[in-house]
Amino acid sequence: MTQIMRAIALSISQFSDRRFQRVVIKSTLLAILALWALAAGGGSVLGWLLSGDLTLPWIGTITFKGSLIGWGAFWIILGLSVFLMVPVTSAISAFFVDDVARAAEERHYPNTQALYRSKLTEEVRESLGFLGTMLAANLIALIFYALFTVFAPIIFLSLNGYLIGREYFYMVAKRHLGRDNALSAFRDNRFRVWMCGLILVVPMSVPLLNLLVPALAAASFTHLFQVWMADRNGQRSLDHPR
Repeated sequence: MTQIMRAIALSISQFSDRRFQRVVIKSTLLAILALWALAAGGGSVLGWLLSGDLTLPWIGTITFKGSLIGWGAFWIILGLSVFLMVPVTSAISAFFVDDVARAAEERHYPNTQALYRSKLTEEVRESLGFLGTMLAANLIALIFYALFTVFAPIIFLSLNGYLIGREYFYMVAKRHLGRDNALSAFRDNRFRVWMCGLILVVPMSVPLLNLLVPALAAASFTHLFQVWMADRNGQRSLDHPR
């Protein structure tokens, strides 16, 4: 746990880096675009299904005709935003992991160098695949939230902590080890990665604050990966960074 908190602290301290700030700006713009598209799609689907007006208690009459982003979509997206923001934000971050990881490594681990660089098409494919997995897992989890209401927060944190930790660590490790060895590295570190993911899910679930998490998570898992590499090679660990 000490290494995890140290990794997060080092990542927070680097937010003055312009490269981190650029990632936050770009991920924010993409998140807004993604949520707008989601709301627009929701309004279209509701309009097609209802083809008229819907009267709700305390809210009044909601009209779907002639409106791409109707009030129906607004209330649905608002209600599900806590669950949808985590997978959306996580998938967006996949495009910027390399930028953040390189900045963190140049500052703290100047003797390391990434050996693999993914093509844009591969990054897009993996990001969309991750988004699909996150959305499917969270939609299925809604059933368990309803059945086990008391344990809903635990289920939410455990599920997304694992998924986020696995994906971020994999993307960071893949830069140095390639795809197959990155998966093996995750298996060697799955508990520590999961615990770090659990911590990062909390701010990722908070509106506005979650816009900072893509850079924070990418940097944190970069530090954890470097710790694992240093321990494996018998070198200095995160406890004694540069």
